[in-house]
Amino acid sequence: MDRQEKYLGELKSFFWENSLSPEIFQLERLAHFADLLTEKNQEVNLISRRDIKNIIENHIFISAYISRFIPEKVSTFLDIGTGGGLPGIPLAIMNSSLKGVLVDSTSKKINAVDEFVQKLKLGNVTPENYRVENEEFVEKYKESFDLVVTRGTVPLVILFRYALPLAKKKAYLMTIKGGDLSREIETAKLKYNSHIKKITFIELAYKPTNPRNEKDKKLVLVELSR
Repeated sequence: MDRQEKYLGELKSFFWENSLSPEIFQLERLAHFADLLTEKNQEVNLISRRDIKNIIENHIFISAYISRFIPEKVSTFLDIGTGGGLPGIPLAIMNSSLKGVLVDSTSKKINAVDEFVQKLKLGNVTPENYRVENEEFVEKYKESFDLVVTRGTVPLVILFRYALPLAKKKAYLMTIKGGDLSREIETAKLKYNSHIKKITFIELAYKPTNPRNEKDKKLVLVELSR
């Protein structure tokens, strides 16, 4: 069995165990992406080398899984600090009607993402090599996005600062976080409370390896207004 087939088997298992039924072509594309990412990771550090054996669960599946929590009216998204294309590429595979911009300040990473996008024939995403706070980038994409998403570890208060100039008047912020978030939420509210309409925490539990969310990962979904 080749690596891509193995990845496809793992993806089917995770989705089906959780009563999710994506189209087979979506699963095949996700498996292809995992294969490309594994290969490229040998020359560019896109994800932790130690994590390669768990690439499906910890990177591909979880990035695709959170797409089910994207609010209905979202049509454009920005993935901040996309790294190897996570979660942006899986989100774009799972939602072909979404248009996304994947931004990263490291040119080696964004070149890899560009290569993935070409090989996967993903027409609904644009990789961009910028710091997200760069004036030129902000000018280009000012007030463009319904959703700003990241898997990076930046504190929420920084994420708000990055997101607000780029978000539409009514938009969402979505990030995966672990541990106790009370202080982080408090700090963000001190500065940006007037822009926060609602914060929802979604426990990222899934079968068979994390049924009670033993990994303690939450999806933080913030409804923003400018």
